[in-house]
Amino acid sequence: MEASSHDEFREFVAMRSTALLQLAVLLTGGDRHAAEDLLQIALMKAYGRWAQVEQPEAYVRQVIYRQQVNRWRLRRHRAETTVPVLPEYGRDADAGPDSELRIALWAALGQLTKRQRAVVVLRYYEDLPEAEVAALLRCPVGTVRSTAHRSLAKLRVLVPELGPEGFAEKVQPLSYTPKEIQA
Repeated sequence: MEASSHDEFREFVAMRSTALLQLAVLLTGGDRHAAEDLLQIALMKAYGRWAQVEQPEAYVRQVIYRQQVNRWRLRRHRAETTVPVLPEYGRDADAGPDSELRIALWAALGQLTKRQRAVVVLRYYEDLPEAEVAALLRCPVGTVRSTAHRSLAKLRVLVPELGPEGFAEKVQPLSYTPKEIQA
């Protein structure tokens, strides 16, 4: 790789890695270590093809989505480790007017299935159209629609404050500072 391309890649990583890590954290259900691994794999793949990549962020996001789908497929055959109490993640730093609602939403997202969580994150957090979500998850558009509908219904049951209009209008995106991610 040429020195200029190497510098462009470093600048891209410096500017976008926090947002990309946030996406990976959401897709992994809050598992920061798995999210860091996911982002690292995506960045390694992007680095190897950097000269051919026209839209770096779109490419890295697509690699993150597809890599996570592959992980879910592989884990179907493995036993899952359960813990009696979920760990706390920097919730004290999220003190704002909607903090209780965001915390409740975060907990509710953890109760969705992996596919439901992926559809909700891609459709409503990433604001992707249904067709693009379907392409990324390699499923029909109808599956994305029905999964989104059932997921939102489940979220409304788990977090009644969301109401029938959904959570996109009520809750600002979850935000992480680098300090919270490393903690």
